[in-house]
Amino acid sequence: MKKDHLEIILEDIQGKFDLVLEGHDAIRQEFGVRFDVLEEKVEMNTSMIQALNHKIDTVDASLNNKIDAVETSLNKRIDAVETKLNKKIDDVEKSLGKKIEAVGADLAAHRLDTESHARRYRVSEE
Repeated sequence: MKKDHLEIILEDIQGKFDLVLEGHDAIRQEFGVRFDVLEEKVEMNTSMIQALNHKIDTVDASLNNKIDAVETSLNKRIDAVETKLNKKIDDVEKSLGKKIEAVGADLAAHRLDTESHARRYRVSEE
Protein backbone atom coordinates (compact mmCIF):
# COMPACT_ATOMS: atom_id res chain seq x y z
CA MET A 1 0.00 0.00 0.00
CA LYS A 2 2.86 2.32 0.50
CA LYS A 3 3.96 2.09 -3.12
CA ASP A 4 0.42 2.68 -4.43
CA HIS A 5 -0.10 5.41 -1.94
CA LEU A 6 3.26 7.06 -2.94
CA GLU A 7 2.39 6.82 -6.64
CA ILE A 8 -0.95 8.52 -6.00
CA ILE A 9 0.76 11.28 -4.04
CA LEU A 10 3.39 11.70 -6.79
CA GLU A 11 0.67 11.85 -9.45
CA ASP A 12 -1.17 14.44 -7.36
CA ILE A 13 2.05 16.45 -6.93
CA GLN A 14 2.76 16.11 -10.67
CA GLY A 15 -0.75 17.41 -11.47
CA LYS A 16 -0.37 20.32 -9.11
CA PHE A 17 3.08 21.06 -10.54
CA ASP A 18 1.58 21.02 -14.07
CA LEU A 19 -1.09 23.46 -12.89
CA VAL A 20 1.61 25.77 -11.47
CA LEU A 21 3.52 25.60 -14.79
CA GLU A 22 0.34 26.34 -16.74
CA GLY A 23 -0.36 29.30 -14.42
CA HIS A 24 3.16 30.62 -14.94
CA ASP A 25 2.77 30.23 -18.69
CA ALA A 26 -0.59 32.09 -18.60
CA ILE A 27 0.96 34.88 -16.51
CA ARG A 28 3.92 35.06 -18.89
CA GLN A 29 1.55 35.38 -21.86
CA GLU A 30 -0.53 38.05 -20.07
CA PHE A 31 2.65 40.01 -19.27
CA GLY A 32 3.68 39.73 -22.92
CA VAL A 33 0.32 41.14 -24.05
CA ARG A 34 0.49 43.92 -21.46
CA PHE A 35 4.05 44.82 -22.45
CA ASP A 36 3.01 44.93 -26.13
CA VAL A 37 0.11 47.26 -25.27
CA LEU A 38 2.41 49.38 -23.10
CA GLU A 39 5.01 49.55 -25.88
CA GLU A 40 2.35 50.71 -28.36
CA LYS A 41 1.24 53.42 -25.94
CA VAL A 42 4.84 54.56 -25.38
CA GLU A 43 5.41 54.75 -29.14
CA MET A 44 2.15 56.68 -29.61
CA ASN A 45 3.04 59.09 -26.79
CA THR A 46 6.52 59.56 -28.23
CA SER A 47 5.12 60.47 -31.62
CA MET A 48 2.60 62.84 -30.01
CA ILE A 49 5.38 64.52 -28.01
CA GLN A 50 7.44 64.93 -31.19
CA ALA A 51 4.45 66.47 -32.93
CA LEU A 52 3.92 68.87 -30.01
CA ASN A 53 7.62 69.80 -30.03
CA HIS A 54 7.33 70.56 -33.74
CA LYS A 55 4.27 72.75 -33.14
CA ILE A 56 6.01 74.55 -30.28
CA ASP A 57 9.06 75.18 -32.46
CA THR A 58 6.82 76.49 -35.25
CA VAL A 59 4.94 78.82 -32.88
CA ASP A 60 8.23 80.00 -31.35
CA ALA A 61 9.68 80.80 -34.77
CA SER A 62 6.48 82.57 -35.80
CA LEU A 63 6.44 84.66 -32.61
CA ASN A 64 10.10 85.55 -33.03
CA ASN A 65 9.41 86.69 -36.60
CA LYS A 66 6.46 88.78 -35.43
CA ILE A 67 8.47 90.29 -32.58
CA ASP A 68 11.25 91.17 -35.02
CA ALA A 69 8.74 92.76 -37.40
CA VAL A 70 7.13 94.78 -34.58
CA GLU A 71 10.56 95.84 -33.34
CA THR A 72 11.55 96.99 -36.83
CA SER A 73 8.28 98.85 -37.27
CA LEU A 74 8.62 100.56 -33.89
CA ASN A 75 12.21 101.53 -34.61
CA LYS A 76 11.12 103.08 -37.93
CA ARG A 77 8.30 104.97 -36.22
CA ILE A 78 10.60 106.18 -33.44
CA ASP A 79 13.15 107.32 -36.03
CA ALA A 80 10.41 109.17 -37.93
CA VAL A 81 9.20 110.89 -34.75
CA GLU A 82 12.78 111.80 -33.86
CA THR A 83 13.31 113.29 -37.33
CA LYS A 84 10.09 115.31 -37.05
CA LEU A 85 10.98 116.57 -33.58
CA ASN A 86 14.50 117.50 -34.66
CA LYS A 87 13.06 119.46 -37.60
CA LYS A 88 10.57 121.23 -35.34
CA ILE A 89 13.31 122.03 -32.82
CA ASP A 90 15.50 123.41 -35.60
CA ASP A 91 12.59 125.51 -36.92
CA VAL A 92 11.88 126.85 -33.40
CA GLU A 93 15.58 127.67 -32.91
CA LYS A 94 15.67 129.56 -36.23
CA SER A 95 12.46 131.39 -35.45
CA LEU A 96 13.61 132.34 -31.95
CA GLY A 97 17.00 133.36 -33.30
CA LYS A 98 15.34 135.68 -35.80
CA LYS A 99 13.05 137.12 -33.12
CA ILE A 100 15.96 137.64 -30.72
CA GLU A 101 17.94 139.36 -33.48
CA ALA A 102 14.90 141.54 -34.26
CA VAL A 103 14.49 142.44 -30.58
CA GLY A 104 18.23 143.24 -30.43
CA ALA A 105 17.96 145.41 -33.53
CA ASP A 106 14.88 147.15 -32.10
CA LEU A 107 16.70 147.71 -28.82
CA ALA A 108 19.77 149.09 -30.58
CA ALA A 109 17.57 151.39 -32.69
CA HIS A 110 15.71 152.51 -29.59
CA ARG A 111 18.99 153.22 -27.82
CA LEU A 112 20.27 155.26 -30.73
CA ASP A 113 17.01 157.10 -30.87
CA THR A 114 17.06 157.71 -27.12
CA GLU A 115 20.65 158.90 -27.16
CA SER A 116 19.97 161.28 -30.01
CA HIS A 117 17.36 163.19 -27.98
CA ALA A 118 18.19 165.92 -25.60
CA ARG A 119 19.96 165.21 -22.33
CA ARG A 120 16.75 164.90 -20.41
CA TYR A 121 15.89 161.72 -22.23
CA ARG A 122 19.34 160.24 -21.91
CA VAL A 123 19.61 156.59 -20.72
CA SER A 124 21.81 156.01 -17.77
CA GLU A 125 23.56 152.68 -17.45
CA GLU A 126 24.44 153.01 -13.79
